[in-house]
Amino acid sequence: MGRLMTEGGRPAPRLAVKRWWSSIRPSDRGALRTDAVAGLPVAIGGVPDGMAASVLAGVNPVHGLYASLVAPIAGGMTSSTRLMVVTTTSAAALAAGSSLAPVDPTKRTEALFLLTLLAGAIMVAAGLLRLGRYTRFVSHSVMTGFLTGVAVNILFSQLNYLTGVPSEGGVALRRAIHVVTHPGLFDWPTLVTGLVAIAILLALRRGPVASYASIVALAVPTIALQILGTAGVVRVGDVGEIPAGLPLPHLPSLSAFSLDVVAGAFAVAAIVLVQGAGVSESAPNPDGTAADPNRDFIAQGAGNLAAGLYRGQPVGGSVGQTALNRSAGAVGRWASVAAGVWMLIILALFSSLVKVVPMTTLAAVLIVAAYGALRWGRVITVWQAGPSSQIALVSTFVATLWLPIAAAVGIGVTLSLLLQLNTELMDLKVVRLVPLEDGHFEEAAVPGHLESRGVVLLDVYGSMLYAGSRTIERHLPDPTGADTPVVIVRLRGRSTFGSTALVVVAGYADRVAAAGGHLFLSGVSGPVLATLERSGRIDLKNKVTVFEADAIVGHSSEAAYRAGEAWLDEHAEDEES
Repeated sequence: MGRLMTEGGRPAPRLAVKRWWSSIRPSDRGALRTDAVAGLPVAIGGVPDGMAASVLAGVNPVHGLYASLVAPIAGGMTSSTRLMVVTTTSAAALAAGSSLAPVDPTKRTEALFLLTLLAGAIMVAAGLLRLGRYTRFVSHSVMTGFLTGVAVNILFSQLNYLTGVPSEGGVALRRAIHVVTHPGLFDWPTLVTGLVAIAILLALRRGPVASYASIVALAVPTIALQILGTAGVVRVGDVGEIPAGLPLPHLPSLSAFSLDVVAGAFAVAAIVLVQGAGVSESAPNPDGTAADPNRDFIAQGAGNLAAGLYRGQPVGGSVGQTALNRSAGAVGRWASVAAGVWMLIILALFSSLVKVVPMTTLAAVLIVAAYGALRWGRVITVWQAGPSSQIALVSTFVATLWLPIAAAVGIGVTLSLLLQLNTELMDLKVVRLVPLEDGHFEEAAVPGHLESRGVVLLDVYGSMLYAGSRTIERHLPDPTGADTPVVIVRLRGRSTFGSTALVVVAGYADRVAAAGGHLFLSGVSGPVLATLERSGRIDLKNKVTVFEADAIVGHSSEAAYRAGEAWLDEHAEDEES
């Protein structure tokens, strides 16, 4: 009693699980074996990437490994983009580290877990609310400026680790300036070790072993230092204790809750969701089925919830790991799941070796990855697009360098909305449609003033929301001084009508009526008509007549034009009588 039942009497939760399993189960054993093999290089590549991401977040590198263990499994089991790997990303790690910089170092780890859980909850909520369509409102120029700033920030932030110079406070750019202006503070064994790692990465980045370049760049210098016994080079174990074994579920303490944590969670969620949409576009499903951005939101949220619960850090759809997954021959979602399982095996067998890895080699991995993430061609394309794109690019880039990432994300979102509004206003236009003898309409300039006893048909291009309606108001012909004018405004294709548009149309209808004329609205959709009737703001009985749109383009405008002419004839007869 009381259980939710479905057709056939089967419990709804059981049916939901069955449908979910049918959507993710392997197509055949051969595909499953292929994905299991493809997951191994992804897991191996995830070791240096996960540890390096923790360096960016300012926490023990083991937390990046924990995230790289559970997030690919949770994300792979729920994503719509089957080849997308949900794991640690540099942008998410940098955003988390920037947000938690003011937090007491003794509480930063717990705050990171809490931030990760909150970010996951925000992503799941975004998916359930079907907000995936809104990612397109983040402009290309803003995203390019932000990602370029993130890459440059990563480069600057790792110079301390690469050279062994003690870190100074402030933003990454300021710390980088301190490093390059104090060469006497360089620890030369540390710098040489880091440069050797960079040389290995550059030498192996192309060719058959490119997938393992990062792990080789960590292993070779680590082994060399163990043999040579060079003192003074900071290892991972010097940064924090590396727990033995695998992580257990852990709920972070609520004492770590703060506004910085909340702001960081929203910043991470925004970055991850937009980047995830880009990953989805770059990795289409092999069978040609379209990806669902809302389901991918939920998948990335599930990855963060799992990471936060198992002592991990923020994760998202990874461009690099997804590309590696595809190049390794993955055919479905189980490659990502296999990568998590392989990571579990790697941690179970080799976790004790993590503590001897030099921190400078992790800095080398980040520096090479950040340099590779700089897309100069994309920057040039945005720059050539014009002043508005240039302003958005430079503003977001500078904000990312000098402000906390959460603030830079907020500026980027605001800029995107302003650019969208500016574009809509620039594209907004009102034209006059003059009927021709063959039944077609010819576009003409809108007259400054309405003509007496004439019919003027106007078409509106662009948005009528907010400022758009006020802009359109200035383009409408002035009825002052006209005698019995008729105006038809074509509204075809509009599914909504805001309060500002209602005020503008009502005010114009009053001005036309004051001149003894009448206003017609043609091409009106059902939802817009319902808004007009419900608002009561517009006099639909005496001042405005509405013609609803139908399937034939221009049909309602033709009908409105004939009705306008008939209205003029009727009023002319009334005046004569």
